[in-house]
Amino acid sequence: MKKIFIILLSTLMTLWVMGQSKKADLIIDNVSKKANSYESFKVDFTFEIASPDTDDKESNKGALLVKGDKYRLDIAGQLVICDGETIWTYLEDAEEVQINEVEEDEDAITPSNIFTFYDENYKARFIKEDIQNGKTIQIVELKPNEDRNYSKVDLFIDKEETQLSKIIIFDKNGGTITYIIDEFQSNLPVDDTEFLFNEADYPNVEVIDMR
Repeated sequence: MKKIFIILLSTLMTLWVMGQSKKADLIIDNVSKKANSYESFKVDFTFEIASPDTDDKESNKGALLVKGDKYRLDIAGQLVICDGETIWTYLEDAEEVQINEVEEDEDAITPSNIFTFYDENYKARFIKEDIQNGKTIQIVELKPNEDRNYSKVDLFIDKEETQLSKIIIFDKNGGTITYIIDEFQSNLPVDDTEFLFNEADYPNVEVIDMR
């Protein structure tokens, strides 16, 4: 009888885990479909870095503009611009801009795919629903199927809006990187010149071409 009970319990646990996985897949599929429907979007966010060696958190405000595979990211004295092929990284304090080619890595989390990177390369698990700031938030855990420089990603999704409200990336050393969405605007009229670095706007900039 004890053996039968253990087998039954094991079966029920397996079915429960499968159910949580299917629910998580459905949630992130809906979020991804909605995000992919945008021609462009702009996000104002708070960016936090927490180290396992200290209780202190490094916090900065940032802004991200995305149109297809193009993006413009402004955060902590850095301006990163990508036109889909070339990346310009402007460092304000150093008055220099580094130019690189876009590296082909379909599994990487980048500013242009931060709302849609989750796919078959991740195993999803529904954690729970929670009320935060008066909104119903669905929490989904993603674990990469292959070895990455992070161990997992937690997605916090506004259930009513089908939209991300927070992302936490856990590195393998115990630290975290958190993106908190402060404001989200979609389908804004955006000119492609927003995704090109114009050296004339920075007359004293030192250009370091690393291509």
